[in-house]
Amino acid sequence: MSTIIGREYEINELNEFIETPVSEFIVVYGRRRIGKTFLIRETFQQKFHFYLTGLANATNEQQLYNFAKTLSNYTNQKITITTNWTDAFDLLIKYLSKQKAKNKILFIDEMPWLDTAKSDFLTALEHFWNHWASARKDIKLIVCGSATSWILNKLINNKGGLHNRVTQKIKLLPFTLYETELFLLSKNIKWTHYEIIEVYMAMGGIPYYLNLLKKSKSATQNIDFLFFNEKGLLKNEFENLYASLFKYASNYVKMVSVLSKKVKGLTRDEILKSSKLANGGGNTKVLEELEQNGFIRKYIPFGKKLKEALYQVTDFYTLFYFNFIDGQKIDKDNYWITAASSPKGNAWKGYSFEQLCMAHLPQMKSALGISGIQSDVASWRNADAQIDVLIDRNDNAINICEMKFSIKEYKIEKKYADNLRNKIGSFKEQTKTRKSIFLTFVTTYGIIKNPYSSQLVTNSITMDALFKDV
Repeated sequence: MSTIIGREYEINELNEFIETPVSEFIVVYGRRRIGKTFLIRETFQQKFHFYLTGLANATNEQQLYNFAKTLSNYTNQKITITTNWTDAFDLLIKYLSKQKAKNKILFIDEMPWLDTAKSDFLTALEHFWNHWASARKDIKLIVCGSATSWILNKLINNKGGLHNRVTQKIKLLPFTLYETELFLLSKNIKWTHYEIIEVYMAMGGIPYYLNLLKKSKSATQNIDFLFFNEKGLLKNEFENLYASLFKYASNYVKMVSVLSKKVKGLTRDEILKSSKLANGGGNTKVLEELEQNGFIRKYIPFGKKLKEALYQVTDFYTLFYFNFIDGQKIDKDNYWITAASSPKGNAWKGYSFEQLCMAHLPQMKSALGISGIQSDVASWRNADAQIDVLIDRNDNAINICEMKFSIKEYKIEKKYADNLRNKIGSFKEQTKTRKSIFLTFVTTYGIIKNPYSSQLVTNSITMDALFKDV
């Protein structure tokens, strides 16, 4: 019986692909620790006709030995160790040709590790698929790997023999708050929505990270131990995260480091200048891959052109790392209890809550009753004012969203009310919009009713709405 929490869409997709009347080349990809291998193994309950896992930091000879040993386990015969991948795949073809099952499910995990220097792995894979598997109707090849840049460049966006050969692709995303709560409940962790959000803003909806949480500790204690204790498994996670995903990780790290210090976003040219990287196509590709992996987002401010697009860090773990771990010397226990309520901690919470809301726009739209209305999400700024999130709707309306993370109901004071009026006035004047403006607040516990909130606020959403399954 499957123990998967959430992932209903991905499970249905995988099962549908397996039942199609043609051979399928299925790529499952996503960032490290997202649960790719677990999803595939649990969906098919380990019932593979062949399942191979690449070896990390191994030679081509070691990979081929591992292949032969794995195939021997399936055939119950001694398999000759080949000296090249073409012969290895020929052995696989001979084995699969004898299988009587309606569909033969092959799972190759950590495929990028098989493509060692000067190996013929990709060429052999091309030949296996193009000249044998694709001509049949019963081969279901599922591949994945932690090195997402390899998956994207060598498989999905391949310009050579595997061009357009991937028939299906599934990008595995972090858990939503809804899925996160389900996952925690499965571990008998019964936290409030506020506590779950606190943890989510530190590590995101990454199943492996969430699985490290202990029910015997509070949310704050868990963060303190996992990130700041010498025994905490997330203290040094960053060192492996980008290196496992990208072949030359240093440029990727430089870019996210720069962006983490400018939370409202930078243009491409500003990123390259600040990170002291060359203005070339290679670094444009770095930005694209960071975006494809969900570490950053690219967005066009309201009323601006594509060349004025801004980039922001959206990966919660990366933001937390650069704010509180990178270059910091932690010399006391219970560090996070103090740091969380510091000015720096409060600033981080405010920005991270904005990103959390952005990651749950479907839930926000559902709560506003505008799910069925086509809309674009953007930001806007001028010299005097800034709107971080606005929902530009096709029904002649715009929701200007203010996100506030607070331990209690949020109170709008006179000074802030004046700021809001000026912000909305500047937006109307400069954009010349004729659409109706709805000021929308997204808060943890709601807003206190007073003359300012009554005059200004059209819609109010609490954090509970972000936990809905939509």
